[in-house]
Amino acid sequence: MTTTVTTYQRTEYPRPQFQRQSWINLNGSWKFAFDDQNIGEKGLWFEKSSFTTEIQVPFTYETKASGIGEQKFHPYIWYQRTFEIPKDEIGKKTILRFQASDYITKVWVNGIYIGDHTGGYAAFSFDISHAIDHTKENEIVVKVEDSQSCYQPRGKQRWREENFGCWYVQNTGIWQTVWLEFLNQESIEKIKISPNIDTNSVVFDYKLNGDMPKDSKLETTILFAGKKIKQFSIMPDRLNFSFEVNIASDLFEWKIMHWAPQHPNLYDVQFRLYVGSELVDEVDSYFGMRKISIKDGQVLLNNVPIYQRLLLDQGYWTDTMLTPPSDGAMIEDIEKTIEMGFNGVRKHQKIEDERFLYWCDKKGLLVWSEMAATYEFSDEAVKNFTKEWLEIMQQHYNHPSIITWVPFNESWGIPNVLVDKKQQKFTEAIYHLSKTIDTERPVIVNDGWEHTVSDIIALHDYEELGEVFYERYKDKDRILNNEITHNHHKYAFAKGYAYQGQPVMLTEYGGIAFNEGKGWGYGNQVKSEDEFLHRYESITQAIKNTPYICGFCYTQITDVQQEVNGLLTENRVPKVALEKIKEINLK
Repeated sequence: MTTTVTTYQRTEYPRPQFQRQSWINLNGSWKFAFDDQNIGEKGLWFEKSSFTTEIQVPFTYETKASGIGEQKFHPYIWYQRTFEIPKDEIGKKTILRFQASDYITKVWVNGIYIGDHTGGYAAFSFDISHAIDHTKENEIVVKVEDSQSCYQPRGKQRWREENFGCWYVQNTGIWQTVWLEFLNQESIEKIKISPNIDTNSVVFDYKLNGDMPKDSKLETTILFAGKKIKQFSIMPDRLNFSFEVNIASDLFEWKIMHWAPQHPNLYDVQFRLYVGSELVDEVDSYFGMRKISIKDGQVLLNNVPIYQRLLLDQGYWTDTMLTPPSDGAMIEDIEKTIEMGFNGVRKHQKIEDERFLYWCDKKGLLVWSEMAATYEFSDEAVKNFTKEWLEIMQQHYNHPSIITWVPFNESWGIPNVLVDKKQQKFTEAIYHLSKTIDTERPVIVNDGWEHTVSDIIALHDYEELGEVFYERYKDKDRILNNEITHNHHKYAFAKGYAYQGQPVMLTEYGGIAFNEGKGWGYGNQVKSEDEFLHRYESITQAIKNTPYICGFCYTQITDVQQEVNGLLTENRVPKVALEKIKEINLK
């Protein structure tokens, strides 16, 4: 009997929000080795690597797609591959980029130590120009160190040898695309794009690299559906500067085109950097004209209240786990979410692939971006969390689909936040720090219960019966004044904090297990589609009938390993008719 092994390839440009044409994809076959005794650095493996195992990057060794499929935890692993510099790129700076690698990543090129990065979810890069030999093949060697520490942001990755509860197989090493880009001495490092629909304007915060001779010029061209809306040029006299431009156009009846789920309009924008008459860098990007605000206990999108129908999405696949297997796989999840009548997802305990966010931008799916949690509180955990959270916010800021930041969930990493002043101050610090990066999007602290400062009060409750839920929640004041626990075991607010009129949402509920008695979910497992739909409608309608609740998030889109409370199986097969879920959601 022949076993068919699916080969997955990630060949797409990994960062559509900041896209260049001059790049080389380094995904594919690499040499690989385990180093459980941590002898590789002392043994100079970065100089004389002779790894005999192969791995398919960007899939971690724990996955089937990697070609290894070893789920035992290994704290030290090594990668190696070679590459050549194309003739057209000789003389330029060579930048090695990692979209994500978990957790401490060290890099050598041709035996020369390049640098390291700590964090499992943020992108990072190195200038490796000084180590390159343009006359021959060059060698990259990567060491990744991981741990089972609860002081590092883990998300849903287990820290024991076996899965337990709702924690799954760990994710070690390179798990998103690795690539090379080639830059001239003067280049565009990043651009922060801030739309303002109230003034029909956009603010561009530019960051450039290089000496910027006096005859340098940065040209920005804004287009919609291929038609030029605005073009302007700046003669940069420094590397960091801002520019605000009004983009109102007579091409549109309402002057600008808003971004929203029902019409996800995107403006294209081209950035071209010249030194004299020479084009030295060119970047393609896009943005959406949309506004998130809060007023009178409601979340507003483009100044109009929006009822959010969210679906919890953990972003796991059978053969590739945390790494999306393809663009098509991400699109399938987004389209099925929309097909079921949801208008958004809460990306749970994972910072998702930027191409997923790109497709949410394109297709009009709202996203709550939630940080992967630590699970113990300490100075080290505070340092690890804060550093990576800031990196992630800055990297994903430009995506119009992201409408909410969620740094904390269910007191994970801040287990005594109910009464511990130190942990409470940490959440306040992260809230205000987040607001310095992004003044507009709501920040939730802490999703589920025991909120401190928070723009939305997000409650979790897995009550099975709609009538029981409605009876408990109809008394808004008792729940939001901490007179009763909203879900039988947790209060809405930490001690010393009070309700300030924020919007209230039910951001985890349901979790109905439906898998012929195997695996687990929340409450009693159902045995038929009819039984599932009856329970789903009962609890969903009770939430919608509660007047002060302005949105919900159902748990969850797919099964994940031992957890079988998905609307779809882990292989994306619907358990119930999708149109029936949509009918209940939109009722």
